[in-house]
Amino acid sequence: MVRVRLGVGASNGIIGREPEMARILRGLFPERAENSSALLLVGESGIGKTTLLHAAEAEAARRGTTVIGCAGSRTEHTLEHGALHQLLRPALKHLPRLPAPQRAALSRALGLHHTDGADDRLLVGLATLNLLLASARHRPVTIVVDDMQWLDRSSLGTVLFVARRLVGEPVGLLAAVRGDSAAGPGWPGFEQVPVEPLSAEAAGRLLDAQPVVPRGRVRGQVLRTAAGLPLALEELARDAAERGAAGWDAGVGADFALPVRLERAFAERLGALPEPTRQVLLLAAAADEPDSAAALSAAASVPGGAEAWAAAENARLVRLVSGRVEFRHPLVRSAVYGTATFAERRAAHLRLADALAGDPDRRAWHLGAACLAPDESVAGALVETADRARRRGGCRMAAAALERAARLSERGRARAHRLLDACDLAARAGEPWWVEALAGEVAAATDDTELLAAAALRRGWALAATGRQRAALSQLLPLAADMTETSPVTALEAISHSAVVLYCSGDVTLRRQALASLAGVPADVGSAHEQVWARACCDPFGDRRGVLAALARATAEADGLPERLTMLGSAAWLLDETALGVRLLSAAAERVREVPTEGCGAMVGQSLALAQFDAGAWDAAWESAGDARRAAAENGLEMATWVAVYVNAMVLALRGEDARELMARAVTGFDVSESRALGVRMARVRAAVAAAEGDHPVEFELLRGLFTAGPEPRPVHYHCSLYGVADLAAAAVRVGRPEEAVAVVAAVERWVGEEMSHRLRLIVARARALLCEGEEAEGLFRTAVGDPMGEQWPFERAVASLEFGEWLRRRRRMGEARAELARALTVFERLRARPWVTRTTGELRACGVPVRDAEGRSGPVERLTPQQLQIARLAAAGLTNRQIGERLLLSARTVGFHLYQVFPKLGVSSRTQLHDALGRARGTQEQPPEPASTGGGPDRPGAAGRLLSPPRT
Repeated sequence: MVRVRLGVGASNGIIGREPEMARILRGLFPERAENSSALLLVGESGIGKTTLLHAAEAEAARRGTTVIGCAGSRTEHTLEHGALHQLLRPALKHLPRLPAPQRAALSRALGLHHTDGADDRLLVGLATLNLLLASARHRPVTIVVDDMQWLDRSSLGTVLFVARRLVGEPVGLLAAVRGDSAAGPGWPGFEQVPVEPLSAEAAGRLLDAQPVVPRGRVRGQVLRTAAGLPLALEELARDAAERGAAGWDAGVGADFALPVRLERAFAERLGALPEPTRQVLLLAAAADEPDSAAALSAAASVPGGAEAWAAAENARLVRLVSGRVEFRHPLVRSAVYGTATFAERRAAHLRLADALAGDPDRRAWHLGAACLAPDESVAGALVETADRARRRGGCRMAAAALERAARLSERGRARAHRLLDACDLAARAGEPWWVEALAGEVAAATDDTELLAAAALRRGWALAATGRQRAALSQLLPLAADMTETSPVTALEAISHSAVVLYCSGDVTLRRQALASLAGVPADVGSAHEQVWARACCDPFGDRRGVLAALARATAEADGLPERLTMLGSAAWLLDETALGVRLLSAAAERVREVPTEGCGAMVGQSLALAQFDAGAWDAAWESAGDARRAAAENGLEMATWVAVYVNAMVLALRGEDARELMARAVTGFDVSESRALGVRMARVRAAVAAAEGDHPVEFELLRGLFTAGPEPRPVHYHCSLYGVADLAAAAVRVGRPEEAVAVVAAVERWVGEEMSHRLRLIVARARALLCEGEEAEGLFRTAVGDPMGEQWPFERAVASLEFGEWLRRRRRMGEARAELARALTVFERLRARPWVTRTTGELRACGVPVRDAEGRSGPVERLTPQQLQIARLAAAGLTNRQIGERLLLSARTVGFHLYQVFPKLGVSSRTQLHDALGRARGTQEQPPEPASTGGGPDRPGAAGRLLSPPRT
């Protein structure tokens, strides 16, 4: 268990133990004294019981309670009253207050005085209880007992005596016992609090809190092996940081040797087992899940096999269920395997290989695990296993088999080729950290320049996928320049791998280098999908017509392969062929779901989320981005994570939620100056939030920052910045600075030129219409709202319809204005873009159209944003600004700012009036507020016309 700073999403500074801490605090500090109880934490070794005890001690001290405690010890297990002496030392000053018989009995038990008399357990128990009550006369007392299973017999009896007599007294008792203790579950007087392994989500958060966070397949191995055990997560993460990814074996048997501290925790239990039991356990540990039956078959030849299994079950190490062996915890398996010698492990793998003679794939794995030196026959068998796994779509398994085959190969070209093939399969599985480790081994295997260049390509891809942009570009761009003449295919691959990093970086000089290399690569060289992707990503408006033609040809030749579909779909999105991009990326996502390649899912998912968002499928985009974020976090794909977070944040912002903190948390520790694309996207999210809050000066400054200052503004990012130009024009008009936006719009038209896409033409037309004087605006507005191609981008066209409707209303053309506004309202309601719904309904009312909420009423509540409504309800329930901020992950200052805006909207002047104002407006007097979800999706959809009402929290 790892202690973290308070206020970082943990309860009492502990990650993943919020329910347990809540139960502990309710038991130790009940609202009514008669509800107090003695609590017993029950859980296996390393589960985090001691950390919970320490957290409870800290909370008790914070509440002004006297904390006393003791801990059981194996070395003092036979020392009578030893633990009791440790427990009562702080309270012995009250000893003179006890009745004489109790005082004498306790003094004899603790060795304070040499007096004659028998050891009276009842008197010792009563003396202990009264001593504790005397200590609690002025301040409550909290007793904390750790490792209760190791208390000496006399001390344990006294603690149990006291535990049954504390109800209604100002003394709380919290103890911890190991879950495999035979006595613990039957102890009377205690209410048990099970401490279970951490959930997968909490385990991931705990792992992310380590000083060095393991990535990729190592992360997965740590999580699988620890199986929610906090001590194991901490120790394995430290071990992974010290050994690196290359030190983790992907073969059969245990994934890796246990760190010393964990191995020591299991060594004593294993050492006490008879030899036949250790043999059968090693066979089970050396076998993967598919080989469990073979392990039982091989164990049948061990003398006394049945008794050996019985001893293993009695020791609570394994369970035999339906013809297979289940270890009680993955760490037990790792300990069994890790504490065996190589000779013992080799013998076990050879016996398993004999038992698997009819399964060549599994047999090859065990033969490989039994090899200490290179063996080409076994390496060849593993290559055949990789080929079969590849055909089944098992990229990870195939890569692992090739990695093992390479290590069993003699150094040279064969080893290097196998490592490079493993790189490609690991890349298809979305494992960049694994790819980097494999590519690094190529240099040690060969000095062949061609193979070294291929390894550099793959390492560059890994660096790019994990967000190390400078390192990736310094590897890939020089390689592309060097290979343009001698190997244009390699140059194209280098540019293709670097394209997404160049896009994120947006660096003008580096992009110019890439374009120079790309100009030297003939258009018919290499794969068609890489040609399209590289040219679209590096320069989406340079030769748009030519790239679109190449896109059409490459799409016809994609053959349904996910990698090709992903590249082509992403290129289509870049070229503003949004509908085609959604179709291609959806097909790629569907193919990826058919095989276990979650890493590929992250790359496809983040691109699909971008395309779906632009296409107005916001709910689908939210889901795609969420899936991509989870897969990216598992595999260390930082760039995919940032893109997915941007989509989630933009959906929240346009629906009236504050998404700034979501974006800020996602890029914590990242230098935003390295990524112009990310910086521009963060600015657009913040601008959308500012617009929803009515803070138009901030909105303008953020959007103006998408372009450089001066008389000749240029886009900060050659692609992302361009799509904010219409929003910039709208904000400029609101704050009275239209001339700055005019210069930017003119610069965008010059920058893009004749290769402007339909989408960008509509955006520019909207911007110019907003900035026009006189009737010229009408023609521009009609261009923005009337082009049939605009149906691909419903939100952008709806915004143009809203602004056109506003323009028409100001000229008293009410009938035309109502038509445009109604069209915009339909889209905004479908997308649940509440700030835009509110603005549009206000315009419709000004046109004489009555617009009401779902209950047929209109009122002040509908003027609140969803977040303002949440804050208002929590404030009405009596929560302070700080408490509201803790629930909604906001600062107290931000909460105060929102309340400052809420009061005039509801027509109140104090917090005490909020409850009645909300009740009158929405009829929710009996509806208690609930905390906002920090990890959920956008609000649920509702019928058209109902979305004018605020969300029910």
